[in-house]
Amino acid sequence: MSRLVPVAVALTLVAACSRSPSAPTVDERSFRADIQALSSDAFEGRAPASLGEQRTVRYLIDRFSALGLRPGNGLSWTQDVPLVGITSTASPLTIVGAGASFSFENGKDAVIFSKRVAERVALERSGLVFVGYGVTAPEVGWDDYKGLDVRGKTLVMLVNDPDFAADAPGDFGGKRMTYYGRWTYKYEEAARRGAAGVLLVHDLAGAGYGWNVVTGSWTGEQFDLKTADGNAGRAAVEGWLTHDAAAQVLAAAGQDLAALEVAARSKDFQPVPLPLEASATLESVVRETPSRNVVALLPGAERPDEYVVYAAHWDHLGMDPARDGDRIFNGAVDNATGTAALVELARLFGSAPTRPARSVVFIAVTAEESGLLGSRWYAENPVFPLSRTVAAINVDAMAVSGRSRDVVVVGRGASELEDLLETAVRSQGRYLTDEDSPEKGSFYRSDHFSFAKRGVPALYAESGVDLVEGGVEAGRAANSRHLKADYHQPSDEYHADWDLGGAIEDLMLYFTVGSELAAGTAWPNWRAGNEFRATRDAQRAAAAAEQDALGAAP
Repeated sequence: MSRLVPVAVALTLVAACSRSPSAPTVDERSFRADIQALSSDAFEGRAPASLGEQRTVRYLIDRFSALGLRPGNGLSWTQDVPLVGITSTASPLTIVGAGASFSFENGKDAVIFSKRVAERVALERSGLVFVGYGVTAPEVGWDDYKGLDVRGKTLVMLVNDPDFAADAPGDFGGKRMTYYGRWTYKYEEAARRGAAGVLLVHDLAGAGYGWNVVTGSWTGEQFDLKTADGNAGRAAVEGWLTHDAAAQVLAAAGQDLAALEVAARSKDFQPVPLPLEASATLESVVRETPSRNVVALLPGAERPDEYVVYAAHWDHLGMDPARDGDRIFNGAVDNATGTAALVELARLFGSAPTRPARSVVFIAVTAEESGLLGSRWYAENPVFPLSRTVAAINVDAMAVSGRSRDVVVVGRGASELEDLLETAVRSQGRYLTDEDSPEKGSFYRSDHFSFAKRGVPALYAESGVDLVEGGVEAGRAANSRHLKADYHQPSDEYHADWDLGGAIEDLMLYFTVGSELAAGTAWPNWRAGNEFRATRDAQRAAAAAEQDALGAAP
């Protein structure tokens, strides 16, 4: 018999919880101190498998221990995450044919890398094919490959999905990016089809970040989970071309990039073999680089085998010795703010007048910047059963420009957790809204997605752009400045004059929603029709059957 309890029975308690005179409040001084420490030069940019990781993990263990939490992985505060680190030296990417010849130095008009665990990988005169958005979506009858054999080929494709630049919503639901628009999916699909190389055409709006982010994120040591085949199933070379470089290459083949971009929005698009060949060589230094998730536990007083999870990624991009000037990617906003918030949430729960009925778990995950690797490893190898995990609340890159009137739910409309959130938001005099730039695909770019893929209802919410001081114009301007100047750059550093009022309000939202879940008996679900609903239903049904069987045992 199912033990799912409707969320509605608990909604009215959220506002009361947030107004309770005995409810703990955020300690801004402590919150700031944690942000400042974690993003200081001493932590060297918090790269996995570095001295920065050692210092970060030690710092978090000390903080959680001092707050009275217990080690979350048995007697250990950490969960080992088996990573490999690959540092490659790339030859120029050369593209020849049709009377033309291009040589793109790595890091300028092209960025190439390989996730194969090998000392040398190469493209050798690999024929180019333009495959539109590189999407195969059988549920809507969409196939950009149209049966073309692309084994051994190098595929050139657009970032985002076919609705991105369309005038009206189509098969992919409009401007909000689907998983088909993510670079992770595109590389995966190309590998499934046996491609030797994959080159994504960079577009500022379509990718959601500038070329500086591509060069900052995909050069230097690259990490991936250790696999039995050493990632031999992936394309040998993956990478990006600037929009201008791609236009030049396609023009040499007699094609117009702008016209192809329009054609690719149609289900009738046909892949375009190009009279060009790509060559490149990557010489790599490969090392096994075991990393760690930090897992802290506050055991529940009544139902300790039911878990509410908070997650934030502790990692950032480390250091780049080849850079002139500042070489440390401090990652203050991304994600020292979220990691510090995780510590503050632990303090709030620990200082509450009563211990919650359910257990609360705080997970600081590694290697988010390398493709959500730490959270993926946890979701595939959970310390606590996912079937007994009530929800996962993700904390990533918090507001530093003051309070906002609005709260954005990334991927709004997905789960019943939003009902709890909305009540808490209203108690603050704020309102829920959709993402300002849904085409950026933020739902697939942070650690809650790893839990969602495995069925666990997950929530990722943050301050919006309607600032109390300056309104929407000021909020968008602040976001634009951060994206252009600081995102994934050494300039993402702590500033003492940050206005953390919005971050503090958001922290209290996370605490209020998590407190309600931890105190109650509800099992929120994905909404009907959501892509993760069937997985969760099966998961919870299995848990209920197991509990019934245990209850029936003599």
